[in-house]
Amino acid sequence: MRGHDRLTGVDAGFLALERLETPMHVGALAILDGAPFLQPDGRFRLAEVRQHVASRLHLLPRFRKRVREIPFGIGRPVWADDDRFDIGYHVRLTALPRPGSRAQLLALFARVEAQMLDRSRPLWELWFVEGLEDGRVALIQKTHHALVDGVSGVDVATVLFDFTPEPVATEPPPWSPAPTPAASQLFVDTVVEEIGDLLALGHGMAAVTSVPGRTWARAGDLVRAAATFAEGRLLAPRLSINRPVGRHRTFLGVQVSLDDVRAVRRDLGGTVNDVVLAGVAGGLARFLGSRGELQAGLTVKVMCPVSVRADDERLALGNRVSALVVPLPVGEPDPRARLDAVRAATAGLKERHQAVAAEALFGLTQYAAPTLLGLAARAAHHQVFFNLVSTNVPGPQVPLYCMGARMLEAYPMVPLARNLGLGIAILSYCGVLHLGILADRDAFPDLDVLADGIVDAFAELLALTDDPGAEAQ
Repeated sequence: MRGHDRLTGVDAGFLALERLETPMHVGALAILDGAPFLQPDGRFRLAEVRQHVASRLHLLPRFRKRVREIPFGIGRPVWADDDRFDIGYHVRLTALPRPGSRAQLLALFARVEAQMLDRSRPLWELWFVEGLEDGRVALIQKTHHALVDGVSGVDVATVLFDFTPEPVATEPPPWSPAPTPAASQLFVDTVVEEIGDLLALGHGMAAVTSVPGRTWARAGDLVRAAATFAEGRLLAPRLSINRPVGRHRTFLGVQVSLDDVRAVRRDLGGTVNDVVLAGVAGGLARFLGSRGELQAGLTVKVMCPVSVRADDERLALGNRVSALVVPLPVGEPDPRARLDAVRAATAGLKERHQAVAAEALFGLTQYAAPTLLGLAARAAHHQVFFNLVSTNVPGPQVPLYCMGARMLEAYPMVPLARNLGLGIAILSYCGVLHLGILADRDAFPDLDVLADGIVDAFAELLALTDDPGAEAQ
C-alpha cells in the first residue's frame, strides 16, 4: 500500500493561495485550567503533553504527512509520510511574563498566527502558553486549511481532548513512515491518475447523452442556483476593510450567551445563524459608522462557508465545504428589521440551493491543471464579490478536558486574503458563542470598536424579546 494520497482541488487551492502576507491556516485560542499541566515543583509537564498528543495521532493520519510537489507541476501535490516526523517540533511550549494578561495573550496569539507553517513538515502546530494570570494555560492551534475545514477542525479538537477529567487511555498502534516516494514514482502515479480522471470525465459525458432530459433539468437547476451569486449588486462595496493586507495581525475575542441567541431566535424568528449574522451586521454598522463609511441602505456582502460533510466523514481531513454569499443590511438602523432582512436573504439563498452551486463549482477544481489553480488563486486574492468571511461552527456543549485540564474558552480564527482584511469566526462551546475577530494590524487599530459593537448589537436584539432581562456577556 502506498504511503501517499493526493490533495483535492480545493485543498490544493488553499496551498496556491498562500503568500507571506496571507498564511492559509486556520487556528484557535483555547484557555484551560492550568494546575493539571504542572508538576509538583511547578514545571510544565511538556514531555507528558507531547506523549498524550502523539498517542492520538493514529486517528489523524495526515498529521504525520507532509506535502510533496509533483515534478514539473503536472498534477496536484500529494500527502506523503514524513520520515523525520518529530512530535517535539509540532507541540511547543512558550510563556508570558507572570502574570500574563489577556491583552498580552491575544498579542502573542496574533504574532504566532501571522507566521506561515513550514511546508517541509506536516502542516500543524500546537503551542502551549504558561504564565497566564489565575494560573491558567492557553493553547494556540495552527492547522493549514489544506488539511482541515472548520467542521473537521472541531473533530480534531475532540480527538485531542476528552469528555471527562480523567484522560482516556489509548494504546496507539506502532507507526513507521512509508518509504518516501521517489520523484519519478510521483510523476508516473500522477500521469496514471490524470488519465483515469479523463476517462471518468468521458464516462460522465456519456451519461449526460444517455439521460439528456434528467441531466439537462439538473443542469438548469444548477445554473439557476449559481445565478443567485449575481443577484442584487454583483460587486461588493469597496470599504476600508478591503485594502491590501500586510504581514501583521491583531485579534480579539468576544463572548455571547447561546441561550440569549436562542431566545432571540425563538421570539423574533430565523435560525441561530441568522441571529449571529444580524449581530455581526450590527457590529459592522457601528464600526463603519465610526470610520464615516456608513450610509443608509449600505449592504455588506459576507461569504459564509457551509459544511457539506456527511456524518460518516467525521475525522476525514481535507475540505468538504461550500459557501453562501449573504448580504448584510448594515445600513438598516432598526435591529429587528436587520434580522428580518438577514432571515429573508438566507432563506432565499437556501431555497435556491446557492451552496449546492458553490459546491459544484468547487468540485470542478478536481479537473483543473495546477497552472490554472495557481491563476485562480491569484485572482481570488483580488476578488470583488464579498467583503469578509464569517464562519459559524457548532462545537460541543459539554466540557472538554486535556490531560484533566478543563477548557474554559475557545476562540476560532479564519485566515485573511489579500483584500479581505477582516475575518470573523464563531464557535459555540458550553452554552457560549466565542467570536474570534482577526484583522490586519496596521489597518485596524480600532478593532475594539467592532468587538464592542457586536456585543451591543446582540444586546439590542435581546431587548426585543419577551425576556430582555438577560444580557449578552
